[in-house]
Amino acid sequence: QVQLVESGGGLVQPGGSLRLSCTVSGPTFSSFVMGWFRQAPGKEREFVSSINWSGTGTYYIDSVKGRFTISRDNAKNTVYLQMNDLSPEDTAVYYCAAGRCVGLCSARQYNYWGQGTQVTVSS
Repeated sequence: QVQLVESGGGLVQPGGSLRLSCTVSGPTFSSFVMGWFRQAPGKEREFVSSINWSGTGTYYIDSVKGRFTISRDNAKNTVYLQMNDLSPEDTAVYYCAAGRCVGLCSARQYNYWGQGTQVTVSS
């Protein structure tokens, strides 16, 4: 059974940084495309970023390009999202997901999900 556990969320001031981590149980981590999604109150879950199996391909929505960096360590079964220059608009619950779709894929194209971690950007 594949399980995903996120960590690293919290409260940060505008302009600050956070690094989210997602550790995946099971021997198949390196076969998954890994994605990060977020969901703000009253809004739909939206794609933020994804990374392919080897880490050589990364994808971002326009609003986070240049501020967020996704990476993975297949030896540790972990994917990261480094978030810099955070703004209140980044406030949301952030979810890690595992699937097979490469690129900017919708939530329904991912098979496994973590429980989410809250990111709040506020002064």
